Amino acid sequence: MYAWSSGQFNRVLGLPDHVTTCLFDLDGVLTKTAVVHAAAWKRTFDAFLDGREGQAPFDEDHDYTAYVDGKPRLDGVRSFLQSRGITLPEGTKDDAPDAETVNGLGTRKNDLVNEVLEQQGVDVYDGSVRYVRAARDAGLHRAVVSSSSNTEAVLRAAGIADLFEAVVDGVVAERENLRGKPAPDTFLAGARAVGVESAQAAVYEDALAGVEAGRAGAFGCVVGVNRHDAADALREHGADIVVDDLAELLER
Repeated sequence: MYAWSSGQFNRVLGLPDHVTTCLFDLDGVLTKTAVVHAAAWKRTFDAFLDGREGQAPFDEDHDYTAYVDGKPRLDGVRSFLQSRGITLPEGTKDDAPDAETVNGLGTRKNDLVNEVLEQQGVDVYDGSVRYVRAARDAGLHRAVVSSSSNTEAVLRAAGIADLFEAVVDGVVAERENLRGKPAPDTFLAGARAVGVESAQAAVYEDALAGVEAGRAGAFGCVVGVNRHDAADALREHGADIVVDDLAELLER
């Protein structure tokens, strides 16, 4: 355990002194599952676009970052389809994965993600885990805020579930009718879950939609984690600080 005042703790963590809480996105910040999601989106959309005249394949860099990263699954489907001028019926959550509906495509993508996670497990970013442990030892509140409905399972598979006091994920968002990122609703719910105001919390995000949510919610600090060579874009969308890895904040 560290033995300094809370202000010194925060300086060690690279945060303003008034921040008492850390709200972490999951995919791309804590776990290396963003690449799994990007690959699943590509397989889903490429199969759907195949044979459609004038439609290029899904781009795992541009399309992933611009249209689906950090958003709830169905919002990601709608956003990407809109970018290609395609409209599909919504369908229902019971749609089969081969149904040409928004829900069908979302189901297909989720099935592919679960398939990979079951076969390959979950890797973490070691620097991020070091940072979360430092925040815990400093006495800061810690929560995970993710649009994924698989968050609890991923945290358990990664062996880091015990590091967090609260989880706000896709299941919670649906139950409580919370808007997905870039709206700030889920991050605000994460702050409420540990009993603080948004100004007391720092948001950690690798997605443009996520840093937008942090800025929209008037959080005390928004940390952009640059996993996609998009440092300038993260700043433009609302990040106060941009790092390639959270361990850099400890080293500062």
